[in-house]
Amino acid sequence: MTNSGGTSIIFDDWRSISFAVFMALVGYSVMVTVPVLSTALVQSLGFTEEQVGRVWGNDMLGFSIGAIISALSVARINRRHLVMGGIVLTIGANALCMFMVDYETVMWLRFATGVGSGIFTGTAVATLGATTKPVHAFNILMLGFSFSAAGEIYLFSQLSLNGIYWFFIGSAAVCGALLRWLPSKSLNAEELRHQSEIDDQSEDWRVPIAMPILCLIAVCFTYINIGGYFTYIELAALDEGISPEWVTLLLTWSTFLAFAGCLLAMVCARFGLFRPLFVALLSMAVLVGMLSGGITNINLAVSLFAFMALWTFADVYQSSMMGYMDRRGSLVALLPGVQGFGQFIGPNIAASIIGAGLGYSTMFLVSGSMALVGMVIYGGIFFYMHTRKPTQVEAVKETP
Repeated sequence: MTNSGGTSIIFDDWRSISFAVFMALVGYSVMVTVPVLSTALVQSLGFTEEQVGRVWGNDMLGFSIGAIISALSVARINRRHLVMGGIVLTIGANALCMFMVDYETVMWLRFATGVGSGIFTGTAVATLGATTKPVHAFNILMLGFSFSAAGEIYLFSQLSLNGIYWFFIGSAAVCGALLRWLPSKSLNAEELRHQSEIDDQSEDWRVPIAMPILCLIAVCFTYINIGGYFTYIELAALDEGISPEWVTLLLTWSTFLAFAGCLLAMVCARFGLFRPLFVALLSMAVLVGMLSGGITNINLAVSLFAFMALWTFADVYQSSMMGYMDRRGSLVALLPGVQGFGQFIGPNIAASIIGAGLGYSTMFLVSGSMALVGMVIYGGIFFYMHTRKPTQVEAVKETP
């Protein structure tokens, strides 16, 4: 595809974008279906509620490490070889999970699976970030997320644990079959020069490297909140006597609200990136914290539906902000790793709270407070960007 400036960028090809979106959705499958997966482990293998938090937290730790491996390697080696390594690891570890079912072994196998998923998800996000219009590409990803998550939650609730593992294996195999659609090399110097000329003029995004790093830290806190909430929301609801059928129905249909979150993000774009993000994070904290007073059919529905819309809404803004601050993409590629690390910490904090006998009410309060920490960090970045002197702005070089 040739852009208006006459520069042909292979990353703008519809096949490259489509494959990157599909590959990212496959990698994010565990992240968005954790409530159903947690219940499956309890029912199929007899794991305790604390143990399932550790297991899926370990999967997300592996996911984070895999994404970091991808970020460090994606510009240096053939991307197809990198992704193939991740696919082989994912397929192999999922297959072994069907035969090795003791707690310690499952912990390590889920870690290995996470590493594989993180490798090809990190590569997928780096591929989307290399497009001429990364905000558009990330919005496509979030739209796909809303539909795939709903389908997977419904399907997984009907499958056995081994059936879920087969789904993961088949999805990874499809990625391998379509691997030729992935560009094998990173952007060249001419393409990088063209990308650096595209910017959002509502803010001066020429900032020190510390700013995108702070953004990554804020993303981590946001996902600590998401990880703790999403891992235990189904188990907490069942503990309160909520009907399993009602919980599954809400989990399935709430994921379609991710679509509404994407539409809302486009509508709110005229307000800049910071202000809508502040509102989203504050709202997420309230929606999680309100369950500490007890879970009913009504407040569970309100919490899940609004939370899913705000999850994608916040992700569009966080990813876009990183894209503008880091045009070369070396830090953008770390987004899945940071998200996975947050979802490793979140379930483990929640598991520790539950293991200590403090209950789900305390867990929801602590989880919700993490979104507030992320909001405070973004507030500091906003304050810096709007109080620095003009001479400082001119002196700042673009983030490498």
